[in-house]
Parts: sequence; C-alpha cells; structure tokens
Amino acid sequence: MIDIQGIEKSFGTLKVLKGIDLHIDKGEVVSIVGPSGAGKTTLLQIMGTLDQPDKGDIIINNTHTLQLSSKKLSQFRNQEIGFVFQFHQLLPEFTAIENIMIPAFIAGTSTAKAKDRATMLLKFLGLEDRATHKPGELSGGENQRIAVARALMNEPSVIFADEPSGSLDSKNKEELHKLFFDLRNEYGQTFVIVTHDEHLASITDRTIHMADGIIETTTLTTTE
Repeated sequence: MIDIQGIEKSFGTLKVLKGIDLHIDKGEVVSIVGPSGAGKTTLLQIMGTLDQPDKGDIIINNTHTLQLSSKKLSQFRNQEIGFVFQFHQLLPEFTAIENIMIPAFIAGTSTAKAKDRATMLLKFLGLEDRATHKPGELSGGENQRIAVARALMNEPSVIFADEPSGSLDSKNKEELHKLFFDLRNEYGQTFVIVTHDEHLASITDRTIHMADGIIETTTLTTTE
C-alpha cells in the first residue's frame, strides 16, 4: 500500500535521512520511534507529501507521488491522506462538525453529503452531542478525537500521525490509542504514527526504530 524507496533528505550540510526503504501494508498500524533528531518527523512529512526528498521514490496506493504536478499532488493529499498532529490544530472559530467537514469542502463535496459523513464520524467517536461546540468548549481528548474525525473525513487510504497523544493525560492517551485500533478494525484504516509513547509503540503491529537518519531495526508485535 505504501512503498518508500531510497529516501534521502538533507537540510544544508546536515543529512537527515540516509536512504530509507520501507513497505507498509493496508490496514497496518505502524509506529516510528527513536531519539530526537533521528529523522522520524522528516520521514513522516515526506511520506505524507508535505515535503519532498532529495532522492528516492514514494508510492502510495500505486501512485508515484513525486511524479504528480503540484495541483494533482494537492488533490491526492486531500483524497488519500489524513493527518493528526500533537496539537489538534482545529480552527477555533468553527464548531466541531464544521472543523470535521473542512477537508470535504476542499474536495468539492456538497454540504449535505459532508454533514452526513461528519455526523456519522461523530457518532462513531461518541461525540455527537458535542457537534456544535467550538474547540475552546471541548476537552483536550475531545479535540484530538475531532482532529481524528477530520483526518478521516474523505476516507483516506492512510492516516499519518505525529505524536498524536503527546499533549494528552493518561486517560485520554489510552482512549485515543484504542480509537486507532477501533478505526482499523471498523474501516481497515492504515496508520503510520511517530511517537515517543512506549505503550503505544508496544501495541502497534510493527515498530520501526530509527537513529541517525536510518532504520536500525523493526519489531513485530507478537500475540499469545
């Protein structure tokens, strides 16, 4: 579903990624871990088409993303990729349901269809009674679940998450981590998650360990 081949990236004289090869299957929940400066977030941004590598190839759902024009790439990102960040980055002037609907409006979806999809996501997340609340009226955990719903709005092929539970307390972290697996089980959703959270990494299907711009090891989760 995702193939990363020979990815290299430098910033000035600093080589951040030194030849990354990685395959991720549809429906996998994969974590990327490693010390600060290992290249985790840079890799995630390149995989998510937010940045371009100096060398290499990125294939998502059989599409060579680096060969797309700027306009086509924006359309591809809107339709095929969802993002969840450490801080929810919801627009404070809009309600929860309006924030969720934004990617659909960018894609040209009708208001009625977008609202139906957003309402369904809110119900799945147990937040239907919070639809008209603005981010300032919601808890940190609620805002992050709304951000997940926004990422899912256009039924993307993959969700890229950068420290998604980093700003949450223990209870909300646990609920968010469970949500990722509920979404995978319900919709076959693929997740690629950069995290420092050892518990989250331990329960993902596969953990990619990075250091100094390379993948050092890969750990598969084993179940009894």
